[in-house]
Amino acid sequence: MKLGILGGTFDPIHLGHLRSAEEIGQYLALEKVYLIPSAQPPHKSESPITPFGHRLAMTRMGTDCSPLLETMDLEGKRPGFSYSIETLRELHQIFGPSTELFFILGTDAFLEIKTWRDHKRLFDYAHFVILHRAGCEDRELRNIFSDLGIKAAEKGAENQFVAPSGNAIILITPTRMEISSTNIRNMVKDDKSIRFLVPETVRVYIVEKGLYLNDDSHGKSKTLPGNHSGKKSC
Repeated sequence: MKLGILGGTFDPIHLGHLRSAEEIGQYLALEKVYLIPSAQPPHKSESPITPFGHRLAMTRMGTDCSPLLETMDLEGKRPGFSYSIETLRELHQIFGPSTELFFILGTDAFLEIKTWRDHKRLFDYAHFVILHRAGCEDRELRNIFSDLGIKAAEKGAENQFVAPSGNAIILITPTRMEISSTNIRNMVKDDKSIRFLVPETVRVYIVEKGLYLNDDSHGKSKTLPGNHSGKKSC
């Protein structure tokens, strides 16, 4: 079984996240791509984020649009910071050692991987899929590969590399969509439309819950969602 894993704050989930996950899933013939909202991101500990319940609900609304995508509530059940190494270990326990995990992340996140907990051990648990944006970071990417002992794959395997664990590192360039969660929050605060940037169900949810109306509203909203399940039209 081959499964994709895409983590993130998802504050809020937007069409760029969803389109990339869909493309990666199809390109690698994955049986499912799980989106896992981070409960307490260690790299954003000083920035206010929307309560986890809201972000989980919006992520579920987004993945409801695709039979390939599914939201997993994993990190919200653990106390403390949400470390990727703990998530990957837990996924191995859930799905078993015979399952191949493909950990999906952007180039910007990968360039910071040496700041992650037990970063060298991450490659023991999963293949890495880097959402690559060709440009000025290419040299930095190769430097990270060199530091981690990641080597080019056999001749003919373009944009594929191999970690010391034997797991693959794959560079994929998805459809480029210049959509940012930060910009979406700012647009809501400035009373601008966010239609066609997020799924319509997510847009309606943001309006109904009064999220992002000011600088700290997304961190202090008192109305938390109940359980959300079932597929909805998008």
